[in-house]
This record gives sequence, C-alpha cells and structure tokens, in this order.
Amino acid sequence: MAQIQVAPITPVVKKIMIAIAAVWIVMQIVLDKFVGLNISTWFFLHPDQVIEKFWAWQLFTYMFFHALSPFHIFFNALMLYFFGSELERHWGGRFFTIYYAVCGAGAAIVYCFGVAIYAVITGNQAPLGIPVIGASGALFGLLVAYGIIFGERVVYFMGLFPMKAKYFAMIAAALDLSSLLTTGFSGGEVAYLAHLGGALVGFLFLWTNTRLKLSKTRSKLNKKGAGLRLVVDNEKLKDDKNGPKYWN
Repeated sequence: MAQIQVAPITPVVKKIMIAIAAVWIVMQIVLDKFVGLNISTWFFLHPDQVIEKFWAWQLFTYMFFHALSPFHIFFNALMLYFFGSELERHWGGRFFTIYYAVCGAGAAIVYCFGVAIYAVITGNQAPLGIPVIGASGALFGLLVAYGIIFGERVVYFMGLFPMKAKYFAMIAAALDLSSLLTTGFSGGEVAYLAHLGGALVGFLFLWTNTRLKLSKTRSKLNKKGAGLRLVVDNEKLKDDKNGPKYWN
C-alpha cells in the first residue's frame, strides 16, 4: 500500500492555529455565548468604531475570531496549513509572522476605508456598523505569496481541478472581485473587500520588500566598486621607457 506523507505543521502556523482555536472555544463559545460578556463589541472589526473611536486593536484582533459554525474555522485553518506552512519553511518564522500580520491588518484597513468611501458616496451607513471576523484577509495574502513564489506548483481548484498555483491565486481573486461587484458591501455574509485587501497588501508588501533588497544589493556593489583600485607594479616597468606608469 502507498503511504501518504503529510507535511508537518510549522511552529508559527501551529501557534496561530492554537490561538484561533482557544479564542473560538474560550472567548466566543464560553465567555460570549454562555456567560454573555459581549466580547464581539470589543474585538470584532467594527469599521465605525475604528474610524470614529480609533479602536485600532480591532485591526489585529478580528483575525482570531470566527463564526460559531465549525466550518468557517476549519476551512481557514486548512488554508493556513496548506499555504502558511510552506511559506514559513521558505521564509522563516520571523518574516512569515510579519507578513501574516501585515496582510491581516492591511485587509482590515482597506475594508474600513472602502466602506467609509462607500458610505460617503451613497449615503448608506449600514456597512460601517457590520462587524467583520476571520483570518481570510491574511490568508488571501498567503495565497498571493504562494502563487508568486511557488507559482508553477500544481494545486487542485475546488479539490478537483489541477492547475498551477499562480492561476489558482488569480482565479480566487477574480471570483472575489466579481462577488464584490455583484453583491456589494451589504449583499452577503462574506467581506469580499477584506479578502481583496489582504491580497493587494500582500502583493505590495512583497514588491516593496523585493525592491528594497535590490536597492541594498546595488548600494553594496557600488560601494565595493568604488573601493577597487588598479594596482600595477611600477618596479617591473621602470626599464620600459614606453611602458605606462600608474599610481598604486
């Protein structure tokens, strides 16, 4: 019989999964649902509270909260395992943690700005008061990174159709964009703008990081080039009247 090898969960991904599971069980089910402490008011992403009251911590805390349905947390954890573990092995834990946090917070910022602009243009204030939860914004950032770094690898769209990772990332973004355009900000239970925000921020973060690395490399090469000098042994050329003389 053939053996199926499952890649181990990397340390940071494991910690994120444990944190998400602990928040879901302890804070959402026990403290919020049964005790009634109303955790959601403080830690879910409320665009109006972030904009009007400057509750900036919600830009990060919302990533650890999920719907009470186990399917939401299960599929997000599965996506974190598949893409996150591979990226953490490639980057290392420190850069992966920074990237994940930037994508999640960036997705929240894009969402807050998006619904604020929508409210100003249309006069519809309702989306500002709708809370957002879940790690999907950060996960879409991971998906973009995976599509860029491991673009030629084959993944299975909807678990059935094999395709290269770069096309999978493009299709996922296109589907979210089309869903946003057809349902709007208040036309469903999925914050498509947050997904797209995470993907956009992830792309910009990687592009900026690459440009900075190239700039540093060029600067180092220029400094080394400036320190080079041509050295010629004039002693060997002293008998050659027509030979060139150089300072060394």
